[in-house]
Amino acid sequence: MSQGYAVELYFDPALENQVLKAWNVLARRQISTQLIEMESRPHITLLSSPLLDPPKLQSLIKNFASKQEPLPLTLSSVGAFPSDDNVLFLSPTPSVALLQLHSQLCDVLRREGVEIGEEYRPDTWVPHCSVAQEVPRNRMAEAFCILRDLKLPVSGYAMDVGLVEFSPVRELFSFPLGNASEA
Repeated sequence: MSQGYAVELYFDPALENQVLKAWNVLARRQISTQLIEMESRPHITLLSSPLLDPPKLQSLIKNFASKQEPLPLTLSSVGAFPSDDNVLFLSPTPSVALLQLHSQLCDVLRREGVEIGEEYRPDTWVPHCSVAQEVPRNRMAEAFCILRDLKLPVSGYAMDVGLVEFSPVRELFSFPLGNASEA
């Protein structure tokens, strides 16, 4: 398993449950159980790197999150990456707000000397919420059909941004978007 850190965007409970529903149905059909087993939480990865420094990031992300607002999100399509990991995901509609949140975060981190890997740069990033990993090749079509039956689009909000360490997944911290917690 690869090691590293990821900055993740988390959803409100209702949207999170819609994603968990997908994880659970794929697990019940024994198509993919990885995400459940590694105790991940439904999310959109904003960036990932083996080389992040959690203590340094904590104040940066806290400060960044406090300047944002909860972000409307709609998971509107099903996708797969052309890699051997056979990852299936739900894709959010790429709203201006989502793309701005991501590029602002990249700017903040770049100014602090954090290296942004190729796949997480604002002009190449594909926002996605993983629902299955290492799907057996001969079951990709079946998994797609199951996901297509989820009654997309599902809408909600991105509520928090956090840092996890993997693998296994361990949340190091997370902060609410906006000043919800200050009230």
